[in-house]
Amino acid sequence: MPAHRTVAIDTIQRELTAFARRARGTAAALHPGLSLVAFSILDLIIERDGCQATDLAERYHLDKSTISRQVTALAELGYLTREVDNTNRRNNILRPTTEGKRVAREAEQVRHEVFEERLHDWSDTDVARFAEYLRRYNAG
Repeated sequence: MPAHRTVAIDTIQRELTAFARRARGTAAALHPGLSLVAFSILDLIIERDGCQATDLAERYHLDKSTISRQVTALAELGYLTREVDNTNRRNNILRPTTEGKRVAREAEQVRHEVFEERLHDWSDTDVARFAEYLRRYNAG
């Protein structure tokens, strides 16, 4: 591997780590009682209009116990409900509540403002490229 590629990959790793740490801190400011993991779980449940806990574990590469704790916390806060899956009665479908959707919308607005502020001096082309690179990276 060429040296410049190794340096670039090391930089990407370092910058993504810094990004993740900043995202965790921002999540705490959005809702002190919810972690970044809980917010991301709620977002995915809303995006899919319901899903199983196994879908969450697969998407975020988390173990079942972590998902279970986060789902329980979200349910106790009234942000999601569990419904019996009619196709397999042993499974539950997690669905967002109206309150869960409201909290997620508010958090999304704040996150959008934070990103808008951080990217305010970037050109529209740079923002679009960055979005595409992140999408490609996460699709892999």
